[in-house]
Amino acid sequence: MKNNLVIVESPAKARTLSKILGRGYTIKASLGHVRDLPRSRMGIDIDNNFEPKYVVARDKNKTVKELRDAAKTASTVFLATDPDREGEAIAWHLSEAIKSNDIKYKRVTFHEITQKAIERAFKSPREIDMQLVNAQQARRILDRLVGYKLSPLLWRKVRKGLSAGRVQSVAVKIIVDREREIENFVPVEYWTIEAELKKDPAGDSKPFRALLVKTADSPKAEINNRDKAAAVKAELEESVYSVNKVTVKKTPRRPAPPFITSTLQQEAWRRFRFTAKMTMSTAQQLYEGLPVGDEGSVGLITYMRTDSTHVAPSALAEVRNYISETYGTNYLPAHARSFSRKVKGAQEAHEAIRPTKAWRTPASVKQYLNATQYKIYNLIWQRMIASQMAEASFENTTVDIDARCQLSKNKYLLRATSS
Repeated sequence: MKNNLVIVESPAKARTLSKILGRGYTIKASLGHVRDLPRSRMGIDIDNNFEPKYVVARDKNKTVKELRDAAKTASTVFLATDPDREGEAIAWHLSEAIKSNDIKYKRVTFHEITQKAIERAFKSPREIDMQLVNAQQARRILDRLVGYKLSPLLWRKVRKGLSAGRVQSVAVKIIVDREREIENFVPVEYWTIEAELKKDPAGDSKPFRALLVKTADSPKAEINNRDKAAAVKAELEESVYSVNKVTVKKTPRRPAPPFITSTLQQEAWRRFRFTAKMTMSTAQQLYEGLPVGDEGSVGLITYMRTDSTHVAPSALAEVRNYISETYGTNYLPAHARSFSRKVKGAQEAHEAIRPTKAWRTPASVKQYLNATQYKIYNLIWQRMIASQMAEASFENTTVDIDARCQLSKNKYLLRATSS
């Protein structure tokens, strides 16, 4: 009896899938793209509707031959590359590179490498989505058109080895425009004044700072030169202070949504100074699967390239159950939170980046991860759990303080805030 052949991008993903699918499936890795535009020429027929001319990469000839031989002896070839434009394009290129009339191809997609998700995907395979493939091809063609034309110009004008890309060229233009705005900015002098006050100057009360918000001759504290600042400072030093009003306001704060690609990269940089490349490389390892004790290779997070904050109902239920049992119902809102919003061009079928199991806490897997993997997993796990918890409540206190100069009788208003 013939086996089914499953083709994925990486050996790590292949190992995790092999554990789940078991017998009856042979799983091989393509190691990324097997075809691309040629390096030595543009490879795009501009006069023929921008038709791309793809070639098998030199270092992929052996891989393509191995995959073609394996496909010939398989009952069905399942293309299980990543569930996005790039993954769809890789699946199409694979089908074209190992094309044969005797081979049946099916496309399977999943956003997490878990038993349920894989079983569901293989029960409902589909054809390759050429709309997604064409979207990726358009991006690749634009990359080549821009880079092929602009890069030589950079070599002549700046230095050799530089490249100009579809995205970075526009980004550089935005940065240049912004820098010119900064250079043309005309600075305006202004001063702020704070007073350090105590309830009882002779007692043990803690000092606090209050900001000047209103002067004797202006409803706003507009101080635009050193002389005026010195004059106001002198009067404040000769003033008597009294509390005018105390306002206490409770402010709720909703938790942040679970991560999407961009917010994960931003938070990893803010917290750990991880580059976007480092963050995504680590997240890919967590998604494709890592050895976790007796469980073997386990996919720890959902797919990490996403612009959707949607979370599957079953995952929401598991997270809410974890919160209820771990922290108590006081920390659980009455209904599951939804952060989904329509974003033009968003890949709506995707989920947010989340742990595949809420109960698989960072502490429980820490011994199996390196320091970088642990930091990223902990970040994703905490963000997902927090996103379904009750609102935080902050008490904001504002104190308005009158200051009256004993010499000039001028009045000033200062304000202190805390939360």
